[in-house]
Formats: sequence, structure tokens, C-alpha cells
Amino acid sequence: MVKIYVVDTNILLQAPYALESFEDNEVVLPMVVLEELDHFKKAEGEIGANARKVIRFLEQLRQRGDMLQGVPLENGGTLRVEKNFVDVVLPEDLSAEVMDNRILKVCLGLSRTVSEQVILVTKDILLRIKAQILGICAEDFTRDQVLEHENQYSGRCELYVPEELFKNFKKKGVPVDQVYVLDDHGESYVPKLEENQFVILKADQSAKKTQLGRVENGVIRKLEYRKSSPYGISPRNAGQYFLQEALMQPADKAPLVIVKGMAGTSKTFYSLAVGLEKLLNHPTGEYRRILVCRPNAQFDDDIGFLPGDEQEKISPLMRPIIDNLEQLIDSNEEERYEDEEELQGKIDEIFGRGIIQAEALNYIRGRSIVKTYLIIDEAQNTTPDQIKGIITRAGKDTKIILLGDPNQIDRPFLDERTNGLSYASEHMKGSTLCWQITMTTGECERSALAMEAVRRL
Repeated sequence: MVKIYVVDTNILLQAPYALESFEDNEVVLPMVVLEELDHFKKAEGEIGANARKVIRFLEQLRQRGDMLQGVPLENGGTLRVEKNFVDVVLPEDLSAEVMDNRILKVCLGLSRTVSEQVILVTKDILLRIKAQILGICAEDFTRDQVLEHENQYSGRCELYVPEELFKNFKKKGVPVDQVYVLDDHGESYVPKLEENQFVILKADQSAKKTQLGRVENGVIRKLEYRKSSPYGISPRNAGQYFLQEALMQPADKAPLVIVKGMAGTSKTFYSLAVGLEKLLNHPTGEYRRILVCRPNAQFDDDIGFLPGDEQEKISPLMRPIIDNLEQLIDSNEEERYEDEEELQGKIDEIFGRGIIQAEALNYIRGRSIVKTYLIIDEAQNTTPDQIKGIITRAGKDTKIILLGDPNQIDRPFLDERTNGLSYASEHMKGSTLCWQITMTTGECERSALAMEAVRRL
């Protein structure tokens, strides 16, 4: 049965391709949505770009037919603009001047005049609640949704291996069909392993014997960089050994690294340490620079109104990066802050020499980034469309590192299932070019208070 989907503006601003995602059903755009698209079309960053993309698509449809009557879509459905139902009465506490409520009017009017089911599609939770109160069916746009966080790919697992194979692991590795896990009933089975998945390998006759490895071409092999200490930093737990392995690999072998985990698991700290190792301590010539980008959590708002040049505008976004650099540049915790001016001078020198550069994420659009160690911090505040744009910007010899915590999202209309970090993680798992690791709560290396808060709060 054909359904009628009434699409809210926020769907189009986040997923400009959404109008072609409703199969052979009817898509309705209230007139107010066109007004909001017109309002956003001049905005900078992703919002403006997506608004313009939708407007261009609508112009193509307009040239093919009457938008009020409906224009066929390539997927078999139709799209039309709805300008009626302005006289539909809402409850007194819902002002007709509010844009969202004008969309509710269209939904109510349609549901009273057509036989098809009318469904409002919006990312606005409160609008979905108001719709339900009025008896209107409302849904989120689910095409870009991935699994819930606890079921998402972690890039790591624990496996058992026969004792005789465990002894020769470092020399020969272990075939993936020779390892096993136990189910809830104690029965063993061979799990499906992804390419580049990290493994904690346990000898089945002595569980205290463990080795760390990675899946490569059907074999679990030892870590290549387990004895490395990038910029003087040594791994403290299994997660950091895995993280170090992924970051130290050259760009031609591991051009994309995705790291998820709570604050305090050294995601940003370790990423910067490896970058500085490659550019300063033991220059390999792999990269020209370290480029650090952080998304503006306020829905990619324009930063143009802020005073100063580009670097001064984005400096508030980069403060966490500076905090990590302070610890890396001066590893002596007791003396680090005795001379704040000297410490700041060292950091200024790194930026002044162009070793590390910082940019707002909305300035990366349209570029081709070559021979760069690119860190996207707080990547959970990106959209799937943004993350696709970032990864496709990668030029020759560039390594992209996506860092973030899907449980700490500050951007409107995103959640743990629709953010760009989780989207990239699920869609890139199994790729030979993507290495992933999710840090565990027990691998938090911040303060004792931070760990206590994790346990209690």
C-alpha cells in the first residue's frame, strides 16, 4: 500500500539525498519547508551546501512537471509540494506562527482527506512527540542508522587457540579457522573475523597466557609495532597496543583509522604522539604535516562572526589539542608548568613551523589533502554526509584518523546510531584499508577521580 511521507527540513539539511529514499511512495514537501530551504541556502558549511543541493534537485523536478500535482521520481515514487491546509485548526497551545506547527497542519489536513497512511519524517524528537499527541504517525529518517552502540563493530575480540599453535604464534601466526570462542552453553565455535580485526589470543590450556595480534589474509599475526614508543609514549594496556599498531602503520597500508572510546582513553593523545614521532623524532618523510580538524558541535554554525583570523576563530575548538600537546612536549609532570611561557613558546613553534595545522571542519570541503596526517577529533559530531566528504578528500599518501565517543554527542539531530563516526565504522569494517579499535572503559588512563566517576556516575 502506498504511503504519504511528509518530510521535515532537518531531514534534507542532514541527508540531501533523502527525497529519493522513500521507494514507490508519495513524498510531500510542505510550503514551509521550501521557505526554510530558502533561508538556509546562503549559510556556510554543510547546512548551506546541503540546502543548495536539495534546491537544485527540486529545480530539476520542476522542469519535468507540475510540483503541485506531483512529479515522478526515478525510484517509482512521486514528489509534490503541498500549499493547502492553512486553515486546519491546531490546539490553542500550538501557535500557527511556528514553522513546525505549520508542518503539523499539513499532516493533519492530509490525514483527513486521503485514504493513504500519512507519516511525518523528522529528526526533531519534540515534533515527533507533538505529532503523536495529535494522532499523526511520526518517524525518524532511518536510512543512515547503524546498530546501537553496544552492538557496533569494536574492531577487537578475545579468542582461544590450542596450546601447540599458541607456542608458535610469533613465528607463524594462527589461521583464523583454528581459533574459537565459547557460547553461553560452553560450546566452542569459530567466529567470523573481519580483516584487520585486533585479537587478544589466549592459550586454551592456560588462559593467563595471552598474545596480541591482528587478522590479515586469513591469519592472525603478531603486532609489528608492539615494542615502539612513539614520542616517548609506551602502551599501558591492550587497547593502546592496538591503537599504536594502527597509527604507526604507513598510509599506503592503513590510510583510514577509526578509534572509538570514552574520554581519557588517550585517543587524541596517542594520535598526536605518533604524528610528532613521524615528523619530529624520527622523520620518515611519510607526511608533510599534521592537520587537526574538529567539527563545530553547534550544527556547523558559521564561525565568521568571531573576531580575528581563521586560526583565532577556531582556537576555542582546538583547546583540547593544546592540552594534549602540553603533556607530549614536556613529559615531566612535576616541572611541566613551572615555566608556562616557555611551554607555550614550544607549542607556538610547532604551529609556527607548520608541523601541526588546525582547521575548522567546514573549510575542508572541496579540498584534496595530500601527504597529510589528518586527525578528525570529536568525529561523533559529524553527519554521515560529512564523514563521507572527509574520507573522499584523502589524496595520495594521506592517513585519516577519526576519533570520538558515540555516547558524547553535542550536535542537534544526531545520536549514537546516526552520527558520522558510527556510520563510517559500520560501513568500513572489513575493508583492507580501514583499521578500527574501540577502547574499553577499563582502559581509561586519566585520573583516579575520572575512573571513579566512570564507575559511580
